[in-house]
Amino acid sequence: MKMTARGSLAALMTCMAAAGAASPALASTVPVGVPLEAVETSLGVDTPRVATGVPVPVVGAPEVPVHHSGDLLPTPLVPVIPIGTELGHTGITSPVPNLLGRKETDGEGSLDAPATTLLARGAGVIVGAPITMPDGHNFGLPNVVAPKLGVIAPELKGAPSALLGLR
Repeated sequence: MKMTARGSLAALMTCMAAAGAASPALASTVPVGVPLEAVETSLGVDTPRVATGVPVPVVGAPEVPVHHSGDLLPTPLVPVIPIGTELGHTGITSPVPNLLGRKETDGEGSLDAPATTLLARGAGVIVGAPITMPDGHNFGLPNVVAPKLGVIAPELKGAPSALLGLR
């Protein structure tokens, strides 16, 4: 079978479209299952089942510095950068044998943490110059003032929760 240039281009475009459709970069979390079957096989004990999602942080646009009249430097001098992600759904289940010392009370314990949105903002810096704008009353020379220095505290917003169960 002979491959033509047109056929090669069509095959390449098909592969690129399939790779773009399967890309997890646009997802907020990437699901991950933790394989513990080998431990169960080698040790001969029941192991927990763990599934979670790995967060994919998305960086937002930095806040634009604002120039105020009378200040030489913008506020904030170092801009604050927002980052958002989703903490993925996490589920852990494990057998709990002989809960009350009897075989009839065997059960399964579980921990379930639903997906939660997490927003973070990095720290910013506010700096004031030690001189003012040129002053007309001082022959056009700037006045000396006490410099300003401030830190915008980092911020973290989210409401993670977890449910513990036994059945």
